[in-house]
Amino acid sequence: MPHLRHLLLPTVAGGLLALAAGLSPAAPPTYNGPLFDTHLHYNDDAQAPHPLPDVLGRMQRSGVQAIVANSRPNDGTRALAAARDETRAAGVTVVPFIRLYRNRADYTGWFADDSIYRMVQDELARGTPAGPYRGIGEFHLYDSANADGPVARRLMQLAQDRDLVVLAHVDDVAIDKLFAHAPKARLIWAHTGIGGVPVERVRELFDRHPGLVGELSYRPGLTQDDGQLAPAWRELLLRYPDRFVIGSDTWINQRWQYYEELMRGYRVWLGGLPGDVARRVAWENGAALFGMN
Repeated sequence: MPHLRHLLLPTVAGGLLALAAGLSPAAPPTYNGPLFDTHLHYNDDAQAPHPLPDVLGRMQRSGVQAIVANSRPNDGTRALAAARDETRAAGVTVVPFIRLYRNRADYTGWFADDSIYRMVQDELARGTPAGPYRGIGEFHLYDSANADGPVARRLMQLAQDRDLVVLAHVDDVAIDKLFAHAPKARLIWAHTGIGGVPVERVRELFDRHPGLVGELSYRPGLTQDDGQLAPAWRELLLRYPDRFVIGSDTWINQRWQYYEELMRGYRVWLGGLPGDVARRVAWENGAALFGMN
């Protein structure tokens, strides 16, 4: 029987050789399935530098197969919705939302402006070439107290009554206020709290509001230096695999310029999740919101 020392030597030597060669454990595979971009803008100032063939090409090269389109003004969304042959060729389904902003001035006063409510009603009646509007937003509340504004309250109730999804850029306090107006609404929380709401608070809100879905663009602390999810966020996504979605938030043209890079970044950390969870976050959760599964 060989001496134990002789059995160990090849293993030790192999380990030393691997270390000397600079070998490291294999990185997680990249997620290669379809993506649903649930937070996309095609604003008026993007359309000249990034015409439809350009933006659809970026989506197609990124493997994005569906988008929530919301634009300032809504003409950009209608342009995407009207390009039915082009979107079909690119393999992209357009889910149109009504944005509340006719211009930049509307960002700060929409929650108390009756003309915004009338505009939403007019748009709902008008629809789009891709079908009826499926949601309202993105809207911003820079002061959570304005979630109690008369138009904010009426729009939340309208969304609940009409089964429209809301896309809201708000803080955690406003989340509670908005759901107080419409407890059964479905709300995509843009950036899951762009100001860096603690993970514990996000968990609390998810437990309290079954209709709350977290969108993950611009989320502080989401990933580490290696591009993988931070441990606390990985734990949260595993706890709520049906409650998160991804988005590009192309609010400025620079985001269009780096669109494909943004999507590759998602694919890196999605690849570090179990396959079924990755596909839910990347595609299935968004599709389920709009009956596309």
